[in-house]
Amino acid sequence: MASLYSTMVVVCSKREEFCLEQASMMQSLPRTAAAVAVYALVALIAAGAVAAGGGEQPLSRIAIHRAIVEPQPGAFVDASPALLGLEGKDREWVTVTYSNPKPSKDDWIGVFSPANFNDSICPSENQWVEAPLLCTAPIKFQFANYTSRNYEHTGKGSLRLQLINQREDFSFALFSGGLLNPKLIAHSKSVTFINPKAPVYPRLAQGKSWNEMTVTWTSGYSTNEATPFVRWGAQGQIQILSPAGTLTFSRNTMCGSPARTVGWRDPGFIHTSFLRDLWPNFMYTYQIGHRLFNGAIVWGHQYSFKAPPYPGEDSLQRVVIFGDMGKAEVDGSNEFNDFEPGSLNTTNQLIKDLKNIDMVFHIGDITYANGYLSQWDQFTAQVEPIASTVPYMVGSGNHERDWPGSGSFYGNLDSGGECGVPAQNMFYVPAENREQFWYSMDYGMFRFCIANTELDWRPGTEQYKFIKHCLSSVDRQKQPWLIFLAHRVLGYSSATFYADEGTTEEPMGRESLQSLWQKYKVDIAMYGHVHGYERTCPVYENVCVAKGSDHYTGAFTATTHVVVGGGGASLADYTAARARWSHARDRDFGFAKLTAFNHTTLLFEYKKSRDGSVHDRFTVSRDYRDVLACGVDNCPSTTLAS
Repeated sequence: MASLYSTMVVVCSKREEFCLEQASMMQSLPRTAAAVAVYALVALIAAGAVAAGGGEQPLSRIAIHRAIVEPQPGAFVDASPALLGLEGKDREWVTVTYSNPKPSKDDWIGVFSPANFNDSICPSENQWVEAPLLCTAPIKFQFANYTSRNYEHTGKGSLRLQLINQREDFSFALFSGGLLNPKLIAHSKSVTFINPKAPVYPRLAQGKSWNEMTVTWTSGYSTNEATPFVRWGAQGQIQILSPAGTLTFSRNTMCGSPARTVGWRDPGFIHTSFLRDLWPNFMYTYQIGHRLFNGAIVWGHQYSFKAPPYPGEDSLQRVVIFGDMGKAEVDGSNEFNDFEPGSLNTTNQLIKDLKNIDMVFHIGDITYANGYLSQWDQFTAQVEPIASTVPYMVGSGNHERDWPGSGSFYGNLDSGGECGVPAQNMFYVPAENREQFWYSMDYGMFRFCIANTELDWRPGTEQYKFIKHCLSSVDRQKQPWLIFLAHRVLGYSSATFYADEGTTEEPMGRESLQSLWQKYKVDIAMYGHVHGYERTCPVYENVCVAKGSDHYTGAFTATTHVVVGGGGASLADYTAARARWSHARDRDFGFAKLTAFNHTTLLFEYKKSRDGSVHDRFTVSRDYRDVLACGVDNCPSTTLAS
């Protein structure tokens, strides 16, 4: 038992005193009970449930490693239709009917993919956990009485569940014993899409140059089976073909459980094509495809996008920014304790307003898959209407990257063993090194500097040098609006989980970077991680250099810091006392929108996810001579000597 306790101490991070307390208590448990408890706690921590700001993965509540097969005479599960995608759709509704002669309120339906989920034994990742009977967690689940309120009395029920095409067939299983002691009592025949390997869920991203767009998508085709490509061109003009590169990753590239064990699911193949030499502001159409070696072509759907403006171009440019959205299910499944309740609202509001959006930045905590790899497909399907139409740029957050001993700046278990691999492959970013995941991007009158808070940013590091270069190299006559983006709060926040640690930021956050923000006159610094909204006054060294306002004019005074982490995950709490630098805050789901009307006028809006209404806003009016003007600590000393 001593070694068991030692293992628990190793996996606990410095913030998780709760974990250490539980490990100590386990010393008094019998070995079998302690083993189960340890596995459950490790899974809980890996899912991020005890991490600051929430982020629990609902699938982690299922103790699938303890499941047993115990067929119940008379129990059954049926699903129809059995063949999906006959009309070319990538998502379909399935009706599941089921019966249990001995029903209970704890009975639940699990959706598994591949369908033969109980055909083999999974290897044990940890010495204290026996190999589970079931190899994989379900991709979604729902309680049997969710829509059938009399299920406990009749033993009969039905559900309508939405499936997306994700390369394998599906089956539906009826479990008794609740989520902690699941007993498989019946399962259905398989359900499949007509072409499960089809190319799906394209996501656009701007390339390393302003006139380059990348298209990334997922399929079941390896390069040994088919050649991936994009057919594209200016709307109404001759279409051309561009090849795509293909990547994938394996279970062995995951860093730990559950990503290496019950959460693993084959990611298929991720393809990226580079559409170069775009004409500014032209509309382009594109279609992803795979040429099979027999000459046949498997096509995806046709989409369109607008090419970026020329850097410095004086035109209307609109960018949406938020963090911490995650995914949710339109059929209500996977929703444990209202996890990520605002995700669909945020997604739907952006879809409704898509004609007024030119680009989206999702600054970390993308899916909250937390080691359950099936959820990356679910997320790319959820955002497809957005990401297939405008560049969907992402940043790295704790739930993508953090894992002990993996090189992350924080040694917690928030990524569920993913340690950045799915994020780096599923989405393209124009980084010099996608492992580092920091990058700069020019869009019209904007310069964006996107940091990676899960890697060291302090002075002397490689990332600090990148940040300094990104901020210092912008031509403010062409790109007057300089925006700094990061996941964790490197500026200011009055979230209670920071206050409990006696701070208002990540340790060594603004202390390391505020001199750069001030010197290079960063207009707005934006963060996620805290699930809500907060805006500061223009602040430097903890002091308001100017009063918080709805309109700023004239020379730059200091950076305005904004937390916009209310994309969808469970909301954080704020301190009762308001700091002097905290100008506006909102404990709700929402997103920010920046609108550059021209070189002298910028509009910031914070919108509610529930209805798209503007809850907070401010404008900045500034001429170029104001950009050149000196402020606090951002101009060198001068002399009158001739």
